[in-house]
Amino acid sequence: MITYEYPFSERVRTLLRLESLFGRAVYFSRLDGAAENHVALGGIFEILDVVGRSDLKVDLFQELERQKQVLLGFCNNPGVSETALSGALHEIEQASAALLGVTGKFGQHLRDNDWLMSIKSRAAIPGGLCEFDLPSYHYWLNQPAQNRHADLEQWISTILPVRDALSIILRLLRTSGQAEHICAVRGQYQRMPGSTTAQMACITLSSEETAIPEVSANRYALNIRFVLPFEANSRPHHICERNVAFDLAICTL
Repeated sequence: MITYEYPFSERVRTLLRLESLFGRAVYFSRLDGAAENHVALGGIFEILDVVGRSDLKVDLFQELERQKQVLLGFCNNPGVSETALSGALHEIEQASAALLGVTGKFGQHLRDNDWLMSIKSRAAIPGGLCEFDLPSYHYWLNQPAQNRHADLEQWISTILPVRDALSIILRLLRTSGQAEHICAVRGQYQRMPGSTTAQMACITLSSEETAIPEVSANRYALNIRFVLPFEANSRPHHICERNVAFDLAICTL
């Protein structure tokens, strides 16, 4: 199965981008190759660009607190596991405390590192990180893997409170939607959003289905059209004109 997630707000779009960047940075930071660690550092730089928004910390903290109050409303509910509820509340409290423990902007410690910022500025130039441009970076890439791992782990640890907070929020958002099995007639589907303010649509198709969803949405309607995958010598975004079966979940916090 392949799931496509379409955010309806800039806030959710930012969280999804950060989730992808953290996943890439952490994955490649654990590999031994210099090229893989180069990709990891590039991911860290992209995260710094996204978390530079001054209101991100407030947004994350407020959403965690809101979800905490929602969960507290389930206390003493016989249909809810007390163990699971207390575990979720403890996770939220830990993430909130970590956010409050961050002074200044996220990643400010990394921005204060002149060596890292010299690499970041050169990384914006195509081919700007050759060894003749930054011999000190070339030296670092040729250090033993365990040395590079230790550095990357230290740099990533300063921004992990962001990842931990957004992971909780996105998990709660994804589990809020109830999937419906739907058929898009001749590759087209439209529905009204209803009274609830939706924040994300999750579209799931069989991995054998050769159709790709394109989504547009506003407060009046959700429109999904399916297009055929790009192939050489074919027209891009050619509309799929057959019926397409898929699962749709509308997610709201």
